[in-house]
Amino acid sequence: MNKELLSKLKHKTEAYRGWKQGQVAWEECRKTGPAARDQVRKAKALIEISLARDVKGNKKSFYRYVSDKRRTRENVGPLRNETGDLITQDMEKAEVLNDFFASVFTGKCLSHAAQVTEGKGRDWENAEPPTVGEDQV
Repeated sequence: MNKELLSKLKHKTEAYRGWKQGQVAWEECRKTGPAARDQVRKAKALIEISLARDVKGNKKSFYRYVSDKRRTRENVGPLRNETGDLITQDMEKAEVLNDFFASVFTGKCLSHAAQVTEGKGRDWENAEPPTVGEDQV
């Protein structure tokens, strides 16, 4: 990161903050994003190219970069259940997520499904919508 890139990112942040407070027009705020994003992408590409070019002489930095990219977050943050309570235990989080994903595949949105099938002209009106049971999830 050089000074020019840091100043563009700072300008973008200040423009967004000003827009949220009503001091800056949306058009001005919108123009700062792509310029900063483009420079960040170019800087990242240059770093990756230099790492690939110098891999024979500097293996440690290359493998550190690769291992940093391979790391993933495995935890899920706190969730709210249907009653609005904050859930932090892993098993309770799993149940909340299971209930949510199971509700997506049940017949709660039958009116939307009927509109979609009518618009496409297919003969699915007599077919039952797919359902997912607890043992399948």
